[in-house]
Amino acid sequence: MGSPNNKPTRIFSLHHHNTPSCTRSHQIGALLLVASTFLLTRLFDHPFSTCPPSSLNHDHTSQNVVHFSDDGSLSWPQMGYGTHLSLKIYVYEEDEIDGLKELLRGREGKISVDACVKGQWGTQVKIHKLLLQSRFRTRKKEEANLFFVPAYAKCVRMMGGLNDKEINHTYVKALSQMPYFRRSGGRDHIFVFPSGAGAHLFRSWATYINRSIILTPEGDRTDKKDTSSFNTWKDIIIPGNVEDGMTKRGAAMAQPLPLSKRKYLANYLGRAQGKVGRLKLIELAKQIFSIMPEMKITECVPVILSDQAEFPFQNVIDYTQISIKWPSTRIGLELLEYLESIPDEDVERMIAAGRQVRCLWVYAPELESCSAMQGIMWELQRKVRQFHQSAETFWLHNRTIVNRNMVEFSSWKPPMPLP
Repeated sequence: MGSPNNKPTRIFSLHHHNTPSCTRSHQIGALLLVASTFLLTRLFDHPFSTCPPSSLNHDHTSQNVVHFSDDGSLSWPQMGYGTHLSLKIYVYEEDEIDGLKELLRGREGKISVDACVKGQWGTQVKIHKLLLQSRFRTRKKEEANLFFVPAYAKCVRMMGGLNDKEINHTYVKALSQMPYFRRSGGRDHIFVFPSGAGAHLFRSWATYINRSIILTPEGDRTDKKDTSSFNTWKDIIIPGNVEDGMTKRGAAMAQPLPLSKRKYLANYLGRAQGKVGRLKLIELAKQIFSIMPEMKITECVPVILSDQAEFPFQNVIDYTQISIKWPSTRIGLELLEYLESIPDEDVERMIAAGRQVRCLWVYAPELESCSAMQGIMWELQRKVRQFHQSAETFWLHNRTIVNRNMVEFSSWKPPMPLP
């Protein structure tokens, strides 16, 4: 979408719980409780000493954002993350758990990995493949911090490999085969749902994986349900899949033009799909063009028109430096006039800042100094817990983990009842 005037313009990308009697033993116990409470209170009254976070960009006021060195390598902020990655992730094998093979290849096993790696759904394949090759992968469940459950359910559904009812039944069957899922109530298990439907693709997600870590590119979508399946406090927004040709790892699809040579003000990326905001953008474009031009756009300033959207790595990226967020209720000529008014030097500054962080949107191997997977690993590290328990997990004086029937964890046999 743009303006066909002769003034040099810039490109913006529009994205859319019986009281017992009191005995002397109770009195002594109460005194001990008061004393211990006092000591703990005094302890927590004094803040723990922490190492100052390293500077993460050239702005000294923003010390908790990701920092890139001159060679393109990145440093993640220490606060809440640690000084280095030290994860151990167990990846379930498709032949290990009854049901995983169907979730990966369909009921007849005919859906290929190559067919599922294309488009936005490709993140489910790329993350799985990269974890299989990762130095953070462990083959010992007992030493794992986290567990990855591979499934290409969105692709399998779209290609007719499983219907909605079959997907739901197969997920439940697979989860019942996982003692470690039962141990933690799913809190240390990772699932990827790579489309706007999110975890709603698994109809019973709210019953079975509502405590698990969900990786998804869209946290604001509800798939026409009452609520979103995304929880900002436990889940992770990931970059959507990007074709290699649109990244520095592949052959460039188009070379960016200098601002002075760009003919159009803005370009809308996306489909209408009956969405009100998107339809407004298309109607706005029709007011300017009788025929919509085809453009290959690189290095634009993203203009976000999705009010409830959450973004990848927003714990460490200052999105005000690389993008604009505009109210979706004000889509119209006012938006175009505002974009037109932004000085070229400000546009250049935002494009340069975006150029610095764009490697975080590329699903590259671990040998790359900066990648989407590296960012995801840092976010996963924040989710690691020292101790795992659930409503059906108990422990004894000798640290033995047991279930409600006092069966030791090592003897838990599938299929196991789920919440």
